[in-house]
Amino acid sequence: MAAVWRAGGEEAHTVAGLLVEFRDWMGRDEPSGADLLDGVRRLIEDPATEYLLGAVKPGGDPAGICQLRFRYGIWHTAFDCGLEDLFVREQARGTGLGRALCRAALTRARDRGCARVELDVNEANYPALALYQGLGFSWLADPSGTRNLLMRAHL
Repeated sequence: MAAVWRAGGEEAHTVAGLLVEFRDWMGRDEPSGADLLDGVRRLIEDPATEYLLGAVKPGGDPAGICQLRFRYGIWHTAFDCGLEDLFVREQARGTGLGRALCRAALTRARDRGCARVELDVNEANYPALALYQGLGFSWLADPSGTRNLLMRAHL
């Protein structure tokens, strides 16, 4: 049975280390490990950000991470939660840790009064798509039945 907890400031190195592994898994070489650690130190103290760490079993070493970002959503007159950067080490995949992290994220969002949780996922990441759909996430967010697509402009 997986264990999930909210990371504290003393766990910034652990959080950053897992994010470095995620960066490497994505085939990227930036940001640097030092930049990631600086960012984690900054965000872990921000009340609008939470990091969840997870281990395959209670007392085990962290093998997964999830970043949550909270903001007020004017159209729902409630907070929204952005589920970002969910990552589980390869050796821990298939153990239920990803599902446990997602469930904990949904619980945290409910506890904080959020009206919805949003995320983005690569359409070729079939295991992640199956996980998210199994937890109630949907492509169809518009009552008209059309898909809302996440778009970005990099500045």
